[in-house]
Amino acid sequence: MDAAFTAEQDEMRRTLREVLAKRCGPDEVKAAVRTAAGHDRELWQQLSRQLGLPGIAVAEEYGGVGCAPGDLALACEEAGRALLPSPLLATAVLAAPLLTALGTAAQRSALLPPLAAGELTAALAVPGPALAAALALTGDNAPGDWAGGGRAGGVQARRADDGWRLYGEVPQVLDGHSAGLLLVAAHTGGFARSRTLLFLVREGAPGLVRDRQATLDETRPQGRIQLRDVEAELLGAEDQPQAPLPLPHPVPVLAALAATGRGAAAVLAAEAVGAADRALARTVEYVRQREQFGRAVGSFQAVKHRLADLYVQVQAARSAAYYAAWDPDQGGLALAQALEALRTTAGEAIQLHGGIGFTWEHDAHLYFKRAAADELLFGPVHRLRAHAAHHAGLFDPSATPERAAV
Repeated sequence: MDAAFTAEQDEMRRTLREVLAKRCGPDEVKAAVRTAAGHDRELWQQLSRQLGLPGIAVAEEYGGVGCAPGDLALACEEAGRALLPSPLLATAVLAAPLLTALGTAAQRSALLPPLAAGELTAALAVPGPALAAALALTGDNAPGDWAGGGRAGGVQARRADDGWRLYGEVPQVLDGHSAGLLLVAAHTGGFARSRTLLFLVREGAPGLVRDRQATLDETRPQGRIQLRDVEAELLGAEDQPQAPLPLPHPVPVLAALAATGRGAAAVLAAEAVGAADRALARTVEYVRQREQFGRAVGSFQAVKHRLADLYVQVQAARSAAYYAAWDPDQGGLALAQALEALRTTAGEAIQLHGGIGFTWEHDAHLYFKRAAADELLFGPVHRLRAHAAHHAGLFDPSATPERAAV
């Protein structure tokens, strides 16, 4: 493994940081999240046209850049530094891999190019507050209980003369209020033969009702969607609904969700590291300037020790995130470490800023809310670690010592 960045990656990082420094300062972030879309549409178009941000991990044949997943993680690290409110996570990290893995050739050709160009945004809708469970971040998603198990609740799908129809409600969908395309996880086959499939629902479909929800972290806008006998298109071929790209063996929907979850965990870890690094840098800058008892606050030994501990924690999380970008199977552990580093750093930032850190006008609360909201969406940290340990066989009494030592 070569951990050094290429010249192209360094240039992408530098360019993106410069653009976000000019267009995505704290005041711009606060203004963007209060718009109807929850993000700055003009900035999103600039990032899409000039930098190809949503198409970084999309194949070139579909209008994307065709870079490795590590490049997307690197871009999201810079987005995390600025707490960029954008459809990047929902569109490029969650929706695009599922469209690539499960979509038919016609669906990929029709949907991936506008996604890569930033002309179309997408969102993944899974029933209930179960995004981490659906992506197999905190446990195996095979039982399907996160989707309702075919019982009342969740989203149900039924065949009709004109195709598929969906009915149900999803209360928490990242960018669900504004996305032009929804990937909805729904049950079909009733209770006895229930299985989870993904369906495509277009913006403005009759019977689709959407509204934006109040969230702890405004930089992660969420919407509630209601499906009232909504016309939908099955993601994949009708005769083989779980068939992906041409592969030796078909990849089922739940396996595709789990694979997407591993990639998303690595990207989210990098994003959390970027936010933690920026929160730490702002805190160091403040304690160098703030004076108490005739000297800078940062000159006190107790403050130095606290900042040194934070620095070590952030750097360790960065190493884990970069390794997970190379090996997505380690994404869960990297995400746990990065979320913990962000939560600790954001909390210390508020403390070390003193009284001003607790005010609504200061920016420290934005990082603290990002840490808390991400752990609610994709964690909590102890469950991420427990699932990784279970997957490695640490709690299996029949596991060999070699496996248990992984």
